[in-house]
Amino acid sequence: MNETIRRLAQFIRDNPDDLFSRFALALEMVKLNDEAKARTLFESIQQIKPDYPGLSYHLGKLYQRAGEFDLAEKLYDQGVEYADKEGNLHAKNELLQAIEELKFVKTE
Repeated sequence: MNETIRRLAQFIRDNPDDLFSRFALALEMVKLNDEAKARTLFESIQQIKPDYPGLSYHLGKLYQRAGEFDLAEKLYDQGVEYADKEGNLHAKNELLQAIEELKFVKTE
């Protein structure tokens, strides 16, 4: 286990409500190709704060890679709504691009 993961896991043990550390650990799991752990972490954040910044994109990508296209599309669409409410044009554009990519992947 690398130092970053060890520290993040300890932060989460010490502060179970720390969504930032949970999100960061999920991203580290994605880097290590441990998508099952990443998914569990992302989904735990989704239960608490579904509009957490970046969640719709990253969890949607996991669903997409797993072939769960309907879940990915639903999450991307929700993310666009959240980004609109926040006025976050960058996030909205990223999610719209993910939706377009998903349409292409689904037709292959």
